[in-house]
This record gives sequence, structure tokens and C-alpha cells, in this order.
Amino acid sequence: MTTRTRTDGAPDLFKVVGTAAWLNFEGAARTVIRGRRGWVGAVNTDYDPLDPRTAAQPHAAYRRLHETGRVHYNPRRAMWVLSRLDDVRATLRATDKVTSSQGVTRLRIQAPLVVLTDGEEHARLRKQIQPMFTTGAMASWRAMAEKLASEMVDELVRAPGSDVMTTLATPLPMSLIAHIMGVSDGDFDDFRRWSETTVRIMDANATPLGIRHARDAATGLASLRRYFTEQFDAGRIRESDSALGRLMNHSENGALTGNDLFMIAMLLLVAGNETTTNLLGGMFETFARNPEEYDRVRQDPGLVPMAIEEHLRFSSPIQNLYRYTRADYDIAGVTIPRGSRVLLSFGAANRDPEAFEEPDTYRADRNPRMHVGFGHGAHLCVGAPLARMEAHVVLTELLGRVSRIELSGDPTWSTNSSLRGPTRLPVRLVTT
Repeated sequence: MTTRTRTDGAPDLFKVVGTAAWLNFEGAARTVIRGRRGWVGAVNTDYDPLDPRTAAQPHAAYRRLHETGRVHYNPRRAMWVLSRLDDVRATLRATDKVTSSQGVTRLRIQAPLVVLTDGEEHARLRKQIQPMFTTGAMASWRAMAEKLASEMVDELVRAPGSDVMTTLATPLPMSLIAHIMGVSDGDFDDFRRWSETTVRIMDANATPLGIRHARDAATGLASLRRYFTEQFDAGRIRESDSALGRLMNHSENGALTGNDLFMIAMLLLVAGNETTTNLLGGMFETFARNPEEYDRVRQDPGLVPMAIEEHLRFSSPIQNLYRYTRADYDIAGVTIPRGSRVLLSFGAANRDPEAFEEPDTYRADRNPRMHVGFGHGAHLCVGAPLARMEAHVVLTELLGRVSRIELSGDPTWSTNSSLRGPTRLPVRLVTT
């Protein structure tokens, strides 16, 4: 078992890196060759999610997209852009023509992860991890989340002007994920450091900074692989009551290998950590700027689930993800050629004026059932129940103790092209 896990796992990692290098070289060459010829039939646009200013504050750009058409093309990036809710939802369902198998960020990559597969392979991988996100699983982790939320809100109350991101929004999801994975207290600091470098893969692109982020991510990934391989080989994962241990012990015929478990751990880390951090941090900002809506929820706590869904629409922690066409794809009377990169703008779709009345306004009692805050269709985020549970726990804790959330300074926002949330958010919590 030990030899097989180590010899199987290492080549897999090298194969992923090698394939990614080729895919990105090929994609860059295609960009140069196609140039402006690729946009025929679409509205030419200079909208660029890689622009740090646009990434930090994208909403004016979304309004311009909505005003000018349904299908856009950025010739500089050789990138198609879909920003209407119905178009984004339709494309997410069209997995036979628009694939996730070449990556969902600017970095083209292939790997045996549920977010990077379609069809039968996607269904198989999703079935493997689904037990981690059942109603029962959420219930088993809720007590830990409530304990963390209580302690961290305490700290925010005691220290007016504290940064929500460093005090609560970042450490709470990280601590819960470590708990779910069975990371011991003694290993937590190392785990957190490795994890923070690994998630930089979301910032990887063909710029000097993007390449540095990719290098940092590879370093963190290698450290995490060593850690989980050691845990697997020593039998600690199988013996633990962690989510990974439960998956291993309940898998059919013990079919999950150490490499399978590692890939599942990475999915939980990358997909469930930063997005939840952005969700929690953004929620404080939303209620600080909309005190009347916070009061509305305080007066009627039954609105909590709806208020969280409206925040997901309004703030969109996942601003966009990419897809690649495996065949010519027709939408809104435009043919997007095979081999094209397509940006699905979740953030713009969630503020589509044809789908939502006053889309730039937060209303806690709105029921935005069709939003794509966690995607849609087969690729609806498998970790969404965990993120929703954490948001519910934190908001409930606030409602019981805090009458008003006030900003103590100007927030700063991330410049990641796909994920958006505050990087610094000083607040003062006024207690009841």
C-alpha cells in the first residue's frame, strides 16, 4: 500500500504540471494566431478581469457589458465574455460543447478533480465526495463552527476597529477545514501556511506575478502532498473520525487511494476556503453599508437564509470562471468557435437587470432563486452547503449580540480575476 501510493501519486503531479505547461503554450499560440479574427458576430470589448482596478471594483464594467450586448469578445485576451444570467446558466448546462476539462481559471490545467471534469467522470468523482456535504455532515460540523464564530465575534467586539478578515473571515473557514480533514492542533500552523500558498493557483497566469503565484502554489502543493501521504501511509487518515477518514472507510471495496484523498483534500481547500472567506468578509461589508437591511433581518431572523442568498447574488464571491469550447457553440445568434476561451461572468449575471429588479441594490427579503453565486447545473459547487452553513452560523451569532456593524476605515479588495472579497475590513461592532 505504501509503495503504491507514493509511486502512483508523484507521477500524477508531474503529469498535471507538464500537461498544464503544454496547454498554456498551445493556448498562447492560438491567441496570437487568432487575434481579432475570432470576435466576428460579437460585440468588441475592452473589459478585462485581469485589470486589478476592474477586478477590485467590477460593477461599472458589468453595467457597460449589459448595456452593449449579450456576447462580447476581448481581442487582447482572445476571450469571449457572457454576462447575462440566462446565457451563463445555459452555458453551464452545455457540458457537451463547453468543457471544464482544460481548466476553470486563466491557467489551463487538467487534473482528476471534480471541477475539471465533465460527463461520466465528473459524476463518478462527485459521487466520491458527496458524503462530505450531506445534511448529516453539516450537522456534525456545526457545533465547531458555532464555537469558532462565538470566539471570533467576541474578539471583534472587544477590539473596535479590528480587521474582520484576519480576526474571523480567514481563520474560521481555515480552522473548520483543518478540523474536517483531521489536521491536528500541532500541525495546524504548517497546514495553514501551506494552504495559503497553494490557493495562489487561482492567481496564476502568464505574467511575472502570475508565474510567481504558480511557483508558490506548486511549493505549497508539494508540502501538502507530503503531509497527507505521510498521514495516509501511517494509517492515521483511516483511523481518524475526519471527513477523509469516513470517505476512505465507506468507499466501495476501499477503492479510494492516497492520491484520490489528496485530490479531494485539495478540492476542499481551494474551492471551499477562499470562497467562504470572501463570503464572510463581504457579508460584514454588505450589512455595514446597508444598516436598514441588517435591522430588517434582526427583526425577522427567519430572513437569514434569504439574506445570505441575496448577499451571494449581490457580492458574488466567485466573480467568474472560464470554460473552453470543444465544438462550435451557438448562443444569442453568435457562433463561438471550437477551441475558444469563454469567460462566464457570475458577478455580472447576478446583477443582470433583465433578471433582477434594481440589481445593484441589496434587499434582504429578496428571493434571488436563479442566482449563480455557486454556479449552476452539473457543476453547482459541491461545497456550497458548507459555505452556507458557516455564513448562517456567523450571521446568527451577530444578530443575537450586535445591533449595528460600522466600518472603521475604507476596505481594500482583492485583485484576483476570478474570486473577489475584502482583503482588509476594519469594523466596529455595536452590541445590544
